[in-house]
Amino acid sequence: MKYRKLGQTGVDVSILSLGASSLGSVFRDIDENEGIKTVHTAIDHGINLIDVSPYYGLTKAETVLGKAIREIPRDKFILSTKAGRYGETKFNFSKQRIIDSIDESLARLKTDYVDILLLHDIEFGSFDQIMAEGIPALQQLKKQGKIRFFGVSGLPLTIFEQVLSQTELDVILSYCHYSLNDTSLLSLVPLLEEKKTGLINASPLSMGLLSSRPVADWHPASEEIRMICNQAGEFCKENGTDLSKLAIQFSVQNETIPTTLVSTASVENIRKNIQWTDEPIDEEMLSIVLEILKPIHNKTWPSGNPEFAKKVIK
Repeated sequence: MKYRKLGQTGVDVSILSLGASSLGSVFRDIDENEGIKTVHTAIDHGINLIDVSPYYGLTKAETVLGKAIREIPRDKFILSTKAGRYGETKFNFSKQRIIDSIDESLARLKTDYVDILLLHDIEFGSFDQIMAEGIPALQQLKKQGKIRFFGVSGLPLTIFEQVLSQTELDVILSYCHYSLNDTSLLSLVPLLEEKKTGLINASPLSMGLLSSRPVADWHPASEEIRMICNQAGEFCKENGTDLSKLAIQFSVQNETIPTTLVSTASVENIRKNIQWTDEPIDEEMLSIVLEILKPIHNKTWPSGNPEFAKKVIK
């Protein structure tokens, strides 16, 4: 496993990291013991960053992860969780709720601190509240030692520009913007380097678009995006390869992306994912797949409150 620096945190993160949303049965019902074994397998094979949230499985993911890590030395992994999102449409970025949220998360995770705390999907909140209450809550928790680093997560790249125009962050988590079909995250890298902000890239499979499995009904992508991603998947299958493999290899090979999160609760899958990162990418297949995906390159979908999206950067 290779490791890269996470901004100016001083932390070296594995180029592939574990998203623990699957432990909350977000994508499919999971066997808890299998999920725990998956976490152990990931750490045993060099993954050192695990990301979770109270939203995943409505606290189930944190609870299962807490069971998985309780007997592992705390210095063996970097633990990231989130606050502010607690349901499909339930968001609260007030200062007191963030402070209460980390205490609840620490209890479920059976630890006395987390390495990273992120405000979760901030585009669904009020920009003014996030700046006036959410960020100060994170700053307070860092001073108290309950968290080592803090940041924000979300889908639209503009939210990171807006927040970074007014404050400093240790890290951000962006998803679905550095993958085979969308590399728009690269446009944000110069700003992150200028601000010395660490970057976590999530969902190299674009929430299942770049997979051999059927895309979930809830996926917000347009029919055009779904159709063309499916064409890429079928092409890979016909030529004896896996689109998921190509997608993961593509995401981890970029030196400007410190780490890429993949979510699974399968021992077999995490072993495969880790193995893929050590194998050379098939450049010929990559070139053809990128050509197939070209009509939808950098096409995304709306997310969040229009109020946040239209906020003027001062």
